[in-house]
Amino acid sequence: MATGTDGFVQAVDGTPARILDTRKTAPGLRALDKYAVSAGGGSNHRLTLAAMVLLKENHITAAGGVSAAINAVWKGMADSGTSVPIDVEVQTVAQAREAMEAGAGWLMLDSMEVADIEEVIRMRAGRSGGSKILLEASGNVTLDRVRAIADAGVDLISIGALTHSAPALDLTMLITMDAAPCPR
Repeated sequence: MATGTDGFVQAVDGTPARILDTRKTAPGLRALDKYAVSAGGGSNHRLTLAAMVLLKENHITAAGGVSAAINAVWKGMADSGTSVPIDVEVQTVAQAREAMEAGAGWLMLDSMEVADIEEVIRMRAGRSGGSKILLEASGNVTLDRVRAIADAGVDLISIGALTHSAPALDLTMLITMDAAPCPR
């Protein structure tokens, strides 16, 4: 995991983008998975589910839209006296616009093409206070594609494959008789 993370970190070197893990960790091994990402130079998206609200597409659909979902979370936090960041998953430029207009401070641009990401970047730049909105690219992020995504101008790039698809390290230990035999 650390080695794979390092590959992504190196691929975006020189850009402001940071590489993040996702919630997709092995059961019972979350702390180790997240430590491995950190050891590889990446950052942890969130250490626990309580660290932030992540509004995914099912939440948005169930609430009746992006604005409705954001407003429901704010109401729930106000009613309970809590406050945590809200990361809103959007899949289109129109949803990104709606989330910004609803006052979202963190948008996850899910599986967007680079051209659409660039349009959202321009939209953020044209908004008063837009520089305070975090933009995170996620979904279908590969080593071949990550540099173009970073160059588009996102702040964060989250990659589930860092933890859920890390290959096993292939190690072997061979004993040779080239050295002097061990004394008995």
